[in-house]
Amino acid sequence: MTRAPEASRRAKHVVILCHPDEDSFNASVARTYCEAVSKIGHEAVLRDLYRIGFDPVLKATEQPGRTDFQLSSDVADELDLIQGADAFVLVYPIWFGTPPAMMKGYVERVLGSGFSHRAVRARQYHPMLSGSRLLSFTSSGTTKQWLEEQGAWRSLRHLFDQYIAQAFSLEKHEHIHFSAIVDGLKPRFIEENLEQVRQEARKLCSELALHASR
Repeated sequence: MTRAPEASRRAKHVVILCHPDEDSFNASVARTYCEAVSKIGHEAVLRDLYRIGFDPVLKATEQPGRTDFQLSSDVADELDLIQGADAFVLVYPIWFGTPPAMMKGYVERVLGSGFSHRAVRARQYHPMLSGSRLLSFTSSGTTKQWLEEQGAWRSLRHLFDQYIAQAFSLEKHEHIHFSAIVDGLKPRFIEENLEQVRQEARKLCSELALHASR
């Protein structure tokens, strides 16, 4: 099962940003991506987790599969906002080899809301995410080579990207990483990286448009 945006509506990109500094490189990546898809005519929905004060802590009654399962009001609001997304774009720094806890909490509370481990094992289609695209932009203060040497990069790709894509029936997943993102970066270096973000945004928009025309 795949999902493509209907020709009569704009494709919807949900950009989920997770970084405590609103002036961070990651924030620039998220804004740049939204601007790029908006210029093409697609819809961009930015969810800046720190700015909206997202609570990443899963409540006992939110555990999928419980007979007394209850959808919390903040999660219900998020689901309404991201409903109908054709692409989910995750933007976050790699901390200690993993995504920030708030990003993991968003996956657990929102993207995985009501979707149990039994559904994952049975390869059931996710009612909201099935057929969507997953694109990740990450950054690290060290190099990608160092992450690979430590086994962190392979673990992240396998245990986070690939697992999410498989569990939620996502159609395709890509991961763009920016290395050596530290204080005092030269403007030219930052702009070169942001141009790559624009290119990836245009590429995904083209793929979605092609999908819609079939």
